Amino acid sequence: MLDSIFQPIYTSTDQLTASVYLICSVVSLLLGAVIAWASGFRSRQSKGFMLAILLLPVIVQMVIMLVSDSVGAGIAVMGAFSLVRFRSAPGSAKEIVSIFLAMATGLATAKGYLGLAAVFVLVICAIMIVMGFARFKEKDDLQRELRITIPEDLNYAHEFDDLFDKYTKQAKLMNVKTTNMGSLYKLSYRIELKDEDSVQAFIDELRCRNGNLEIAVMIPPLEERVL
Repeated sequence: MLDSIFQPIYTSTDQLTASVYLICSVVSLLLGAVIAWASGFRSRQSKGFMLAILLLPVIVQMVIMLVSDSVGAGIAVMGAFSLVRFRSAPGSAKEIVSIFLAMATGLATAKGYLGLAAVFVLVICAIMIVMGFARFKEKDDLQRELRITIPEDLNYAHEFDDLFDKYTKQAKLMNVKTTNMGSLYKLSYRIELKDEDSVQAFIDELRCRNGNLEIAVMIPPLEERVL
């Protein structure tokens, strides 16, 4: 009985009927809604992207049903799909996975493999949801932007080297700017901490070097990974 779930509801030799088309379309829309919900789970997605994921399976299903008897037309359609990637703004890895999942779902429903499509979508979406709860410690989690204000008579070139060796894995001076009529310097560093719990001790020791002037440790602007 389990094998029957993975059997198509119609074959290539059967004539496509209105009832079969409606069943496939309804399943495509339902699975598209599941994919859209999983894609937006614990992440910000635009309304347009969610709508596109919802409708993409049924659109792909319609196209494949129309060109199923023509190999050449099928190749042309897949070429058209590939052009969409290059005419779109770069998307995050999760968005690209959602798009390919929606397309694969449309291909499966177009061939009548409704049970296979449902199992495939539920498994992949379950993995996406579980990964939404998972927290992985990445190198970027310890990246910080450090801004230090120092008096003009302080030689900043190597003044903080010992503190950087103690509290950071790497530190790079990104910018130097004068302020307060040239009596102060503002230094901007890109650093990678050894331990995020040591930030307070790091700041306290920096304050002893810069005369208790302004110090700021910030998380750098997020750059979402794209494919």
